[in-house]
Amino acid sequence: MSEILQETAPRKRMLSGIKPSGDLTLGSYLGAVKNWAERADQFDCYYFMADLHAITVRQNPADVRRRTLEQLAQYIACGLDPEKNTLFIQSHIHQHAELAWVLNCYSMFGELSRMTQFKDKSAKNEDNINAGLFTYPSLMAADILLYQPDLVPVGEDQKQHVELMHDIARRFNGIYGDVFKIPEPFIPKVGARIMSLTNPGSKMSKSENEDTGRVLLMDPPEVVMKQFKRAITDSDSEYCVRYDKENKPGVANLMTIYAAVTGKTYEEIENEFQGKGYGVFKPVVGEAVVEHLRPIREESLRLMKDKAYLESVYRAGAEKASYVAEKTLRKVYKKVGFVAK
Repeated sequence: MSEILQETAPRKRMLSGIKPSGDLTLGSYLGAVKNWAERADQFDCYYFMADLHAITVRQNPADVRRRTLEQLAQYIACGLDPEKNTLFIQSHIHQHAELAWVLNCYSMFGELSRMTQFKDKSAKNEDNINAGLFTYPSLMAADILLYQPDLVPVGEDQKQHVELMHDIARRFNGIYGDVFKIPEPFIPKVGARIMSLTNPGSKMSKSENEDTGRVLLMDPPEVVMKQFKRAITDSDSEYCVRYDKENKPGVANLMTIYAAVTGKTYEEIENEFQGKGYGVFKPVVGEAVVEHLRPIREESLRLMKDKAYLESVYRAGAEKASYVAEKTLRKVYKKVGFVAK
């Protein structure tokens, strides 16, 4: 009796990255890295430290190097197993910069000038409105399209850039054929966007000096608790824990965080704190975050002491990523008419 062999379909590819322009926050973790770690068995995952993007704003070189390695350590501590995920440093893959130049030539000036992030960054860095800041989306498009991914986990604030990447890819494909796969954005339902604890109208930032509104992954427990105890809730007369993003953004943000670290639904949280005020709610959220981050912080500190291991991880990741990226770049160069080496 002959056996029937079934071919296993290749796993879909997922890719994303975070700039080492600041220390990773609770928002970076809950909005991105935690969800990445949960996808390793389902997808072929590529994650990187986006150091090329970091220098659109002036950085201290020593800080960029430190944060890049710390970010790698934190990726691993958050559950990104290097055996299951390809982890690499963006600047180690020269194809990112090379494809970015080609895509600059297929990105329209009007499209780039309409990017909300360019307008925001320009307003905050009036003395350094450089070309890299303007063409940032073309580099981001290159980051993604190089690896022909099926899905790109992005925060709500990056959706505009992903939409532009789609436009650039379709424009290129329209001229040269199906060169680039058009990936879909992957946005998790819970914890997709964690807001500042002191300004729930703005995203929790790792790049800005927002000490009272953010929690860093490496903050000690006493600092985490202090941040949550002074978190903004609401000034309405309805002094209760209820999810209402429009009218109670501070409470909704805290509930989003609590749901993400405990796995509880908003309904369960509302029932848990029924009849209890914000003075009870905020410390409980803080304690839950402390316990959730404790093993991540301890493992990150351990890994940072093992520089040889971290180097082995990013070198292995670069080797694999470069192989995939080069295949795409060679195809692009041939399409646009460059002479082969």
